[in-house]
Amino acid sequence: MHANNSLTALSAVELRRLIGTKEISPVELLEACIARIEAVNPYVNAITATSFDRARAEARVAEQAVLRGDALGLLHGLPLGVKDLEATADLLTTYGSPLFRDNIPAADNLLVARLRAAGAIVAGKTNIPEFGAGSNSRNAVWGATGNPFNPNLNAGGSSGGSAAALACDMLPVCTGSDTGGSLRIPAAICGVVGFRPSPGVVPSERKLLGWSPLSVVGPMGRTVADACLQLAATAGPAGGDPLSYPLDPLQFLTPEPVDLGKLKVGWIEDFGVCDVDPGMRDTMRAKMAEMGHLFARCDAIQMNLHDAHRCFDVLRAESFVAGMREAYERDPASLGPNPRANFEMGAAMSLLDAAWARAEQTRLLREFEKAYEDYDILLAPVVPVSAFPWVNLYAEVIDGKTQANYYRWLSLAYVVTLTAHPSLALPCGLDYAGMPFGVQVIGGFREDRKTLNVAHAMEQAFASSPTLRRPIPNIAALRHAEPSLTSIVTAPPIYQRDAGANSMSTSSV
Repeated sequence: MHANNSLTALSAVELRRLIGTKEISPVELLEACIARIEAVNPYVNAITATSFDRARAEARVAEQAVLRGDALGLLHGLPLGVKDLEATADLLTTYGSPLFRDNIPAADNLLVARLRAAGAIVAGKTNIPEFGAGSNSRNAVWGATGNPFNPNLNAGGSSGGSAAALACDMLPVCTGSDTGGSLRIPAAICGVVGFRPSPGVVPSERKLLGWSPLSVVGPMGRTVADACLQLAATAGPAGGDPLSYPLDPLQFLTPEPVDLGKLKVGWIEDFGVCDVDPGMRDTMRAKMAEMGHLFARCDAIQMNLHDAHRCFDVLRAESFVAGMREAYERDPASLGPNPRANFEMGAAMSLLDAAWARAEQTRLLREFEKAYEDYDILLAPVVPVSAFPWVNLYAEVIDGKTQANYYRWLSLAYVVTLTAHPSLALPCGLDYAGMPFGVQVIGGFREDRKTLNVAHAMEQAFASSPTLRRPIPNIAALRHAEPSLTSIVTAPPIYQRDAGANSMSTSSV
């Protein structure tokens, strides 16, 4: 029998192995995770609605399957946290909005269904910003999620609850999604892995704009191998996502060895257009100086993706107009400031704006691809500033420059979104302020497998370095945030099913 804390700290890959060899029981693991959630979640507020009773019943069924010698799924018996943008059957799904305070879906969406089919056991939902808008996981239903390294600081978003839950060893598997950095940013500032796959690798049926490549769903984990395990369980085509395509999901299951000494690496601080604080520039330079010897070449490069901001403004606003028109026209005040700002920005745009943005996105992709003529992989920071207090909705000033809107501080991530390249946030020690630092590992077009393999090799190389390896939060030293993480909640959630509740298409950041 493992001690609870030592058990929950094990990787998802190791836990799945131990379940398969009957060294631990799914029941034992679930109870350890529940105990961990009850002990730690009050400090960070990462887990929202829970389904412990159903999870316990499913864990007993999973245990019997192991004892019978049944064929087991990739995630058999692993407790799962589902981002609150994903519909889960018979479990409160609020999208972080008071409009859906009592929304209990009758069915799982495709992502959750695939995870359950692979044997995962849904233990609860993870916190987000309202409708996934922004990278600070706070809303009027559940309150804010605090950073595991300092609960007074933000955990990022929109997959902030998932990142914090993983960092605190509350759950071994958590889902994420990403439009402008929703996987990568919380992973980076909480010290875990977040992988934004190429559009269509993991299908998403909740997008109203199914042909748009901006929003994707993807895996999070404490290690690259954990992210690969979830990816293998969820990748593959589905008719509800027109960008999905036939592929072998098992190609992602186990990272393959990579000789870093043969790789040519290009690194960049700002893509020529992003504001970055001097401290973060210094951190990136120091990290690159320390890891540079690992590669055949490691060169600082320059880019100028000069119209990327306007391009993202238009394309992002388009998705919010599609998803929120009905709610806005019914009552603008029912939406929080971020979703409302996005809708109003999009409603003021024209077909001329949309056509220009799509042409510009194509140009940016071709410009970005030029770098891969000389380099195998690109590296960049994930965020331009260290984690800031969650009471501040966003980073208003970077390097002395006032930001144009609440998501401009995400631009190091969203310029990569625009080019549709696979990108992974890899823990890389601490930043200039003593908070987790994540390096963005950006692969060539559709080179998801290679990107994961390289990131895994880097992770292994970093493990021996005190300044590059993944930082671990000191849970024993956690103190409650001031003010309380739940202080912005306006009223308690309602758990009863509302037969008239509707689902809503949502984006991430």
